[in-house]
Order: sequence, then structure tokens, then C-alpha cells
Amino acid sequence: MIRKHVLLFLFLVFLFPVFAQKKPDFVRFINSKNVWVDSVFNALTPKERIAQLFLVRAHTNLGKKYIDSVANIIKKEQLGGLVVFQGGPVRHAQMLNQYQKLSKVPLLVTYDGEWGLGMRMPDSTMSYPYQMTLGAIQNEHLIYEMGKQIARDFQRLGMHFNFAPVVDINNNPNNPVINFRSFGDNKHNVTRKSKAYMDGMVDGGIIASLKHFPGHGDTDVDSHHDLPQLTFSKARLDTLEIYPFRELIKAGAPAIMVAHMNIPALDATPNIPSSISRKVVTDLLRKELGFKGLTVTDAMDMNGVKKFFPNGEADVMAIEAGHDLLEISENSARAIDLVEKAVKSGRIKQAELDQRIKRVLAAKYWVGLNQYRPIPMQNLFSDLNNNAAKQLVDRLADAAVTVLKADRRIKTFDKQAATAIVSIGITQAQDFEKGLTPQLTEKTQFFISGKETDEQLKELLKQIRTHRQIVLAIHDNRPRPRSESDLSEPVRAFVDKLAGRRTVTVMFTNPYALNNLPVDRSSGIIMAYQNDAFMQKAALRVLLGRVKAQGKLPIAINKKFQYGDGI
Repeated sequence: MIRKHVLLFLFLVFLFPVFAQKKPDFVRFINSKNVWVDSVFNALTPKERIAQLFLVRAHTNLGKKYIDSVANIIKKEQLGGLVVFQGGPVRHAQMLNQYQKLSKVPLLVTYDGEWGLGMRMPDSTMSYPYQMTLGAIQNEHLIYEMGKQIARDFQRLGMHFNFAPVVDINNNPNNPVINFRSFGDNKHNVTRKSKAYMDGMVDGGIIASLKHFPGHGDTDVDSHHDLPQLTFSKARLDTLEIYPFRELIKAGAPAIMVAHMNIPALDATPNIPSSISRKVVTDLLRKELGFKGLTVTDAMDMNGVKKFFPNGEADVMAIEAGHDLLEISENSARAIDLVEKAVKSGRIKQAELDQRIKRVLAAKYWVGLNQYRPIPMQNLFSDLNNNAAKQLVDRLADAAVTVLKADRRIKTFDKQAATAIVSIGITQAQDFEKGLTPQLTEKTQFFISGKETDEQLKELLKQIRTHRQIVLAIHDNRPRPRSESDLSEPVRAFVDKLAGRRTVTVMFTNPYALNNLPVDRSSGIIMAYQNDAFMQKAALRVLLGRVKAQGKLPIAINKKFQYGDGI
């Protein structure tokens, strides 16, 4: 009998951590009464309570003076949290430990990590594929796994809240701000991929924020620089832009970021950004769509919001609109004072404000800040660059590569044949070329930088055509791949002449580039979506037949290349 009790005790001891890791439903939790939340709330002054709604910008790449200036703001104003930007992981961890010591209430640490920590720290942390690349993947569970791994990365660095996924439907190929950050132009595919990413992060223990409500995918203006206007009808917005948000709210979305866009069909007030419109935030998002999670503004220092509502008025209007969190006020001390005055004047209701403050505090409890611990520094870099994460990136890359056109040239790629490797947009071998050349018995490497004269290109064309097969690799080396290739007209003409029955074209570009690069006569086209090393290696595995391409095009490009294409 004693032995049975011992066994039961051991069973419960080992089983308990499994149950302990399962967090309660976020939305229900932040709207429930909580003893810790009430005790913290009651210990704060009216100003400190308002300050819980503000997130301040934090960097470690701008020097000690900048780090110390933010420390002074945190100490003086007791803000609710941080939005972490560029720097390095070790410096970030040291900074976060320093800032947390200065705060009466542990800081909620947020980050724009659409493709992981590497979005802001590309040289020292993991980058996962862009969302447009992920849009090609047919196995959503891989994206769920990515969300969980990103949550582990965040937690290891003492961060709690990722401003991702982007659920905007990119139905404007010329969109200057969303574009490759979107899962594509099909609302159902965008919703499925967004749910997988969101669920992975939430199950991993961090807060995910859908963005940019009510949909930033069909704009031709970057709201960082100006106020975009959407002139669509409410019916159009309901059936397209808002669709993923509605479905994901039903699925338990924890947080939603509201964009700076002027949408007359939703609020006819002249020049009012959606982010500070009560008709958008409270009437549409809260009441009509039934969202009960956290709402957060896009950055309040962007021209899209401050252009028409300067001097802190936009901050007050954001609170008045119904927001829980304001990202990067131009002047948080001024904003807190203005909000306090607005409460005293009756412009902002005290009860509504208190409810939002308690939601933020409850979110801090949910991510574990009620038992805050400093970030351990030992093995930080290796923990953030572990083998399991690297292997996951490779699996995601393999699953995304899309073959858009194929005949026997790809299926029977001949390693013994005389092969010309023609690399456009680079001047020396990158991972694709470095991996391909050792596999070929007879090969010649050509680099086209884009500065060649017409005569040089004609001569190169003659040399290349003496080879039995041609691999044309087009690289977009820009930090963010744009819809339009930046290749010169002579190089485009060169590509047009080179693309033929002997040529397999491999594109490390934004997929929209298919619309302005004449490669469709190639015998095979492999779309790899971006120029990162992991996509180059994945495309090589497809070319050599080591991996079967499974990706499908996540956007419609033209009559030749449609959404869902892929062999």
C-alpha cells in the first residue's frame, strides 16, 4: 500500500510540470478578476497606472548614452513596457536586466519579430523565412512549429510579446510596406498560415499580435512616412481585408495592432487614422467583431498618425478610441499628463481606463511577470542559435521552394554535362553557387554584376551558349526584396536571350519579380522567394533532386503565373 502511494506521488511530481506548462486561455484570463492584478493596481499612483499603457523604444546599437536616457525615462515615468529594436542579444539581455531593476512593475517586453529575432538582429540571432515564403508552404504544422520555436527564442531573451503575424492580404503588388511581409493575396491561405503561426507562439507562452487592422495589404503609401487612404466600401473591407481578423478573433487571437490608415467608409472624420478612431477600435473591432484581447497602436511616432494630430493629441485620441497599449509615443511624459487631464475633464471615462490598465497587468501575469527573474547570461548566444532551430529553418525552406515550370531539364539535371552557371546580381559565389560547383564535372561560372556594357554582354552570351546546360541564378541582394527587379535594361535583355530550352532559372527574388523579368521561356523555373542562405541551399537541394519541391505560389502574378501554381 505504501509503495502504491509512493508511485502515485512520483507520478504526480513528474506529471505536474506538463500540466503547469499549459497556460490558461489568454483572452479569458486578461478579462477575469485577479488578486495579483488588483494588488499591483492599488499600489500605483494615477499617473503610474496610465503609464502602464505606454511602450517606449529601446535599442542597444545607439550607444550607452541612449541606453541610459531610456533608463531615466523608465525610472521617472514607470512605463508599462518596451519595444525592442536593433542591437545584439547579449547587450539586449544586459539592457533588459538593467531596465527591469528600475521598474516597480515588471516591464512587458515587445518586439517586431515577423521572421524571428533576426528581423532586428540579423547577424547574431535566428531568422526564419519571410511570411511570403511561408505562404508557399502546404504543411501548416511546420509554421506552428516555427511559432513555438520563436516563442522559445523570445523567452530566452526575456521578451514576451511579438508583433506578428502580419495578416494583411497583399492584393497590391506595388505595396511598399507590406508586400513580402504578407502570406500572400488569398484570404483563406493568409488566415490558415496566420493561425498556425499565432497558435505556435501562444502555445509557446508569448503574446502574438495580429496586424495591421483593418488591413494594410492594398495600399501604395507607407504609413511610416504618410497617411494612406483606403477608399473601399465597408462591404469590400468585410469580405476581404477584415476576413482574417474576424476568423482569428473567433480562434482566440490574443492581441491586435491597429494601423494608421484613413478609411472614410469606417470613419468619415477628415484625415483621421484608423488607429485613433473610436469608430474603428471600439465600435468595429470591439463591439462588431467581438474582440476582447489586447489592442495596440502601430508606432505613434509614425507620420501616418502624427501628421494631422500633433503635440500629443494623437496619444489622447488613441486612449479615447479604446486602446490598451500605445507603441512609442513621441513624448510619453506629455502623453500621460494629457491623458490624466482628459480623465479629469470627463473626455476619457475612468472606469474604461482602469479596465484597460488591469488587462495590461493581467497580460503581464499571463507571461509570468508576477514571478519575474533576470535573464541568465550563460550560453545565451548558443541557446539562441541552437541546432534544432537551424534544422527547422531548413525544413521550412525545403517546403517553400516552388517549381513553376519543369521539363526533363530539372528532372534529369546532368552533373556530367558541360554547364554554365550564370549568376545575376552578384560578383562572387554565394551559397547556391558554392554548393553547386563541386557537384558538376565540367562547369564555368559567370557573374553578371549589372555594370557590363552591351558588347561585354554579347561576348558573354556567346561563351555561355557553348555549354550544353545553363543554370541561371538571379539574386536580389537588397536587404528587403522588392516587387520590381533593379536590373538594368541591357541585363534584362541578356536574361531574355539566355532563358531558353537549355536553361533552368533559379530565382532568389521577391516572386512579383516574375512579372518584370523575362524568364518564362526557361525550360525550368525554381522560385526560392528570397536570397538568404537557407533558401539558396534549399533551391540547390531541389535542383539536384535531393528534395521534391512542394511549394505553391502564394500570389497571382500574371496570366502565366497564378496563385496555387507549383509542380
